Amino acid sequence: MSHAELMQRAQRAARGFQALGVKEGDAVAVVLRNDFPFFEASFATQQIGAYCVPVNWHGKTPEIAYVVKDCGAKAVLTHSDMLPQVGPAVPEGVQLLVVPTPPEIAAGYGLPASASALPAGAKIWDDWVKGFAPLPGSAAGGISSMIYTSGTTGNPKGVRRIMTPQGAAAMAQLAKAAFGIEPGLEMRTVVTGPLYHSAPNFFGLYSVRDGGLAILQPRFNEIELLELIHNYRITHVHVVPTMFVRLLRLPDEVKRRYDVSSLKVVAYGAAPCPADVKRRMIEWWGPVLNEYYGATETGAITLNNSDEALLKPGTVGKAVPGAKIRILDDNGKQLGPREIGEIYLWLDGFPNFTYHNNPEKRAACERDGLVTIGDVGYLDEDGYLFLCDRKNDMVIMGGTNIYPAEIEAVLTNMPGVQDSAVFGIPDEEFGERVAAYVQLRDGAKLTDTDVRAYLKDRLASYKVPHVIKFADTLPREDSGKIMKRKLREPYWAGMSRRI
Repeated sequence: MSHAELMQRAQRAARGFQALGVKEGDAVAVVLRNDFPFFEASFATQQIGAYCVPVNWHGKTPEIAYVVKDCGAKAVLTHSDMLPQVGPAVPEGVQLLVVPTPPEIAAGYGLPASASALPAGAKIWDDWVKGFAPLPGSAAGGISSMIYTSGTTGNPKGVRRIMTPQGAAAMAQLAKAAFGIEPGLEMRTVVTGPLYHSAPNFFGLYSVRDGGLAILQPRFNEIELLELIHNYRITHVHVVPTMFVRLLRLPDEVKRRYDVSSLKVVAYGAAPCPADVKRRMIEWWGPVLNEYYGATETGAITLNNSDEALLKPGTVGKAVPGAKIRILDDNGKQLGPREIGEIYLWLDGFPNFTYHNNPEKRAACERDGLVTIGDVGYLDEDGYLFLCDRKNDMVIMGGTNIYPAEIEAVLTNMPGVQDSAVFGIPDEEFGERVAAYVQLRDGAKLTDTDVRAYLKDRLASYKVPHVIKFADTLPREDSGKIMKRKLREPYWAGMSRRI
């Protein structure tokens, strides 16, 4: 699809959303894999000052329903194969728009031919868009999706940016600094990460808006990615460390088949990347790797190029211009070099944010104009940031945030379960996987298969623990709180990450 055609379709969709009553500050939920309509809906909402809310399509109906209701979506857009879980999540009176699942996506996920079938009476996105004249004006200004980040209380929080012209300019500058994207650049990219995630969403939308050729990979496949880089002379790509691991596992003879010399910027982040993985990728792809560290709430706060990655193994980089990083103890005292504490950060000029319908959470994470996302680490004498752990129990599996409290809350309601402790354990491919220790009620008999089946009916599959063990008792503090550290320590013994 040409850039002009996509933007015109976005302008048509913008008028269509207005016809549905979508106004400035309202939301449109998108439950899609990587597909053209994702971009059309994103740019359309932006044009009328509304928020596009990407929803993790792995979710079950209750998880999707929570986000759709919480954001107050005036319309919901989804692929046809997802209708069984998305349809029941859409409140009465909210327009459901359906995109036939493309054959490339169906093939990538092993879906049956019936995946593209449309039920009678479905409102088809393409037909609906064509029914409106383009809304005059640009469909490519300041881009701000409202990303929902999983919460430690079990419910995700919508990060609602407060956009201003200055904030839009700051975001565009960040796209250039972190990802090498700028208007008029003859870049050629592959969008391979899921667009419901914050960083791939930012990278993908700015690449399509400001860049040249953008190829949508239906699902990450390491050999296919190499083929695309080779055949289309790709210059820019965004990945997560799990993808590096899978690429490095390929046999040397396979790696040698593909010319990757066209690459200019390989941006990566969203999860810890082991120093040896960085080194091996730099040896293979050259000094084109650029690491970033930040959050949905803050944007990228640090950058780390290939030379710095080799010079300072383990760092996630130094503060970008205008960024502030402070390491504070529990009393708010600023700590010195190599003293470990909670990381507080902010980027001057970046759009401020609130948590949608949850201002108390927003206030709780701020101190002296800086915010924390719960990470613990230190700055060295040269100002390079190193991560040690996370203050909360969040698990990052292949760049995806998983919060144990959500899984524990579901287990609490499982018949026969007395208590549980869920935490992350190291994994070579994904960085971390989820483990659960379960304490049964007296007389109860359950197997790990029983627990997995129960969870799979109530949670997205990637949240189901990889390791499930049963314990007669769980270690507790005097207050009664479970001491997860004691359960975690054996798994992390000898690892570079601190418990």
